[in-house]
Amino acid sequence: MDGKDQKDLEQEMNQEPKEGQAGEQTETSAVKPTSEGPAVYSSPETKSLLSEQTAGGNPAVTAAKRQSMIWMIVSLILAVVLVIVLVKPLTGKGALDNGPVASVNGVEISKEKLYNELVKAGGEQTLDSMINDELMKQEVDKAKIKITDADINKEIGYLEEQYGSKEALDQALQQNGMARNDLNKMVVKQLELKKLLGSKIKVTDEQVKQYFDQNKESFNTPEQVRVSAITVASQADADQVLKELKEGGDFAALAKAKSTDAATKASGGDLGFISKGQQEAAVEEAAFKLKKDELSGVIKTQEGFKILKVTDRKEAHTATFEERKDQIRDGLESQQVAQLQQSWLDETKAKAKIVNNLNTKTGTDTSAAAK
Repeated sequence: MDGKDQKDLEQEMNQEPKEGQAGEQTETSAVKPTSEGPAVYSSPETKSLLSEQTAGGNPAVTAAKRQSMIWMIVSLILAVVLVIVLVKPLTGKGALDNGPVASVNGVEISKEKLYNELVKAGGEQTLDSMINDELMKQEVDKAKIKITDADINKEIGYLEEQYGSKEALDQALQQNGMARNDLNKMVVKQLELKKLLGSKIKVTDEQVKQYFDQNKESFNTPEQVRVSAITVASQADADQVLKELKEGGDFAALAKAKSTDAATKASGGDLGFISKGQQEAAVEEAAFKLKKDELSGVIKTQEGFKILKVTDRKEAHTATFEERKDQIRDGLESQQVAQLQQSWLDETKAKAKIVNNLNTKTGTDTSAAAK
């Protein structure tokens, strides 16, 4: 991660969640989540994969999810190159253990200089994040906490519901430079922290019911269609693609070969499930008129000329309390985790013996015994 990315990340980390923004539908990404229920994860990674606005969820639950994962997620996305320099010796042909890491016109760049620059570029923050991560790992092991596949799949299921499909979530991850494995790690850490704080978390059945009653509309899902699209630059190109499709051409194959939409062509043009108000008016009007497996004509849009195919439909649905109570409880518990996590971390650090050799302000030993 370069200095700019590091700075951007730190600025994002310092921003407070804004209440009441979750209902603002401001993005029109093909992978925008479609459910109106509360978002399960809203993490502060560099590109804001699951922000309050894009997750379409209730602000209180969404913001709580974001806050409860902040310091854990940093350990996954800060500069790993620093870890390599600190832990693993640089090796390779012609590289000596104490030799330079590079040279420019005969002027050597030493390991020490590289190390010092990496530390300046975010070394203290990265190391502090690694300390937090190791401290939490030790506490999890001490408490013999185990996160099962069923636990992970339940949380991931909430996300897939928000995004409309597994494929749409995968596309969102890909666009943000993440993989399922990265998301799973974040989920595991969230669940571990919740279990560590378990005795302090109190959510009653009455609180869950009251939350549902006060936010009923946000849990309902509108009519949705799952759409695939092929985008090309000209009317002539679109006419040719439509001709090939009507002659039996495979939509996904043609999208991969000819679509100019880099975000969706790899998935065969799949936009995932969309609701009204999420796409350009011309696209939306055509999509909701189509029957399943039916092709549209050529549609002129701001991005070019599109041909659509509807692959699935979901009717509007009014949510019941039974359907949403587990998700609400999960969100309210995460809200409490967000409120408790920093004090828990401070208390746990105070009891631990931590030696931080990069911490020049307070000395190297930050354990309680040294104070």
